[in-house]
Amino acid sequence: MPASKLSPGGPGYRRMTLALFSSGVATFALLFSTQALLPAISADLGVAPGSASWTVSGTTLALALAVLPLSAVSERIGRRRLMTAALAVAVALAVVMPLAPNHTTLIALRVLQGIAIAGIPASAIAYIGEEVRRESVITAIGLFVAGNSIGGMTGRILTGWVTQAAGWRVALAAVAALSLLCAVAFRLLLPAARNFTPSPLRPRALAATVRTHLADGLMLRLYAIGMLFMVVFGAVYTVIGYRLDEAPFNLSQGLIGSVFVIYLVGTASSSAAGHLAGRFGRRGTIYLGALTAVVGLLLSLADSLLAVLLGLVLITAGFFAGHAVASGSVSRTATTGRAQASALYQVAYYAGSSAGATVGALAFHAAGWGGVVTLGLAALAGVGAITLYGTSRARAKVRAPIQARPAFEDERRRRDIRAQRGTDARASVS
Repeated sequence: MPASKLSPGGPGYRRMTLALFSSGVATFALLFSTQALLPAISADLGVAPGSASWTVSGTTLALALAVLPLSAVSERIGRRRLMTAALAVAVALAVVMPLAPNHTTLIALRVLQGIAIAGIPASAIAYIGEEVRRESVITAIGLFVAGNSIGGMTGRILTGWVTQAAGWRVALAAVAALSLLCAVAFRLLLPAARNFTPSPLRPRALAATVRTHLADGLMLRLYAIGMLFMVVFGAVYTVIGYRLDEAPFNLSQGLIGSVFVIYLVGTASSSAAGHLAGRFGRRGTIYLGALTAVVGLLLSLADSLLAVLLGLVLITAGFFAGHAVASGSVSRTATTGRAQASALYQVAYYAGSSAGATVGALAFHAAGWGGVVTLGLAALAGVGAITLYGTSRARAKVRAPIQARPAFEDERRRRDIRAQRGTDARASVS
C-alpha cells in the first residue's frame, strides 16, 4: 500500500519545497552561468556572438539529449540519489571551468556540465509526481520553477557585477560557490522518497514507454508548448546583453547583469500558476501567458530603456506561467512512465532553449533586435495555435456524449415500447 503523500501544511512538505527550490536555484545558476557574460567572453576570447552563444546552447542541447537516458537511471537508483549525484558533478565542473584556456575548452566543459545537470529536472518533476498529492502537483512544480527563476536571476546579477570588477572567470567561480551552497542545502533538506519503487533498466520497455507518450496527442501538444515558450525565452535572454551593450543604451556589464532581477517576476508568476490554472483553467493560463509575452516582445522594440525593461517583465511573467502549467500538466496527465513523460518534456524544453539561443543570436546578427522579436512572435503564434487546437478537441469530446444521448435514449424507448407491446399481447391471448 503506497505511503501517504505530501500536501501543503503537512509534515515534510516545506522541507521538500525548500530542497527542490535550492536545486532549482543551482540548476539555472549553473545552466545559464555564461549567458550574461557573452559580451565579455566575446571580447576576451575574440569570438563572434554566434560562437559565444554555444557556451549556452551547447549546455542546453547536451541537457536535452541526456535527460531521457538519465530519467531511466532514476527509475533504477531513485530520484533523490540521482539528483544528488548530478548536482555534485555539475558543481565540480563549475569549479574547474574558470581555468578553461580557450573557447573550445570552455564549450566542452559546458557540454559536460549540461549532461550532469540533466539528472535534476526530470527527476525532480517525477519525484513531485510520486510524493505530492495530485491536486498540489502544479503548485509544487511552480515552486521548483520559482527556484529556477531565482537561480537564473541571482547567477546573472552576480556574474554581471563580478565580471565588471574582476573579469568573467572570477564570475564563474562565484557561481560555483553559490551552487555548492545550494547543493548542500538540497541534500540536507529533501525528505526520503516514500512512494518510489525501483525498477530494472529495460531498454525495450523504455522505448515502448517513450513511444506511448509520443503517441499521445495531449502529451505532444504539451511538449511543443514548452519548447516554443523556451525558444522565446532562450532567444531574448541570450541576446539582450548584446543589445543593451550597444547604442542607444551602452550599459555597463554590471548594469546588464542587474537587468536579470526581472527574473523575480518569473518567481511570482510560476508560484501563482496553480492559482491561475484554478481560475482560468490550464489552457486559459497558457493563452494568458502567451499573450502577455507577445505584448512584452512588442514593447521591447522601442529604443527606450523603460519600455525594454517593461517588455522583459511581461515576457518573463508570461513564459514562467506557461512553462509551470505545461510541465505540471505533463506530470498530472502521465499515469505510467512518469519519469519518461517528464523527461520528454525536458528534452523539448531545453531543445527549445538551445534553438532559441542559437537562432536568436543569428537573427540578431542578421536583422538586429527586430529579428529576435519576429522569432519570438512566430513561436508564440505556434503556442496559441496548438492550445486552440487542444481547446477545440476538448469541446468536441464534451459535445459528443450530449449529441449521442438522444439517439441512445430513443433506442431504449423503442425497446421498452416493443417489450410492453409483447407483454400486452401475451396478456390479451391469455
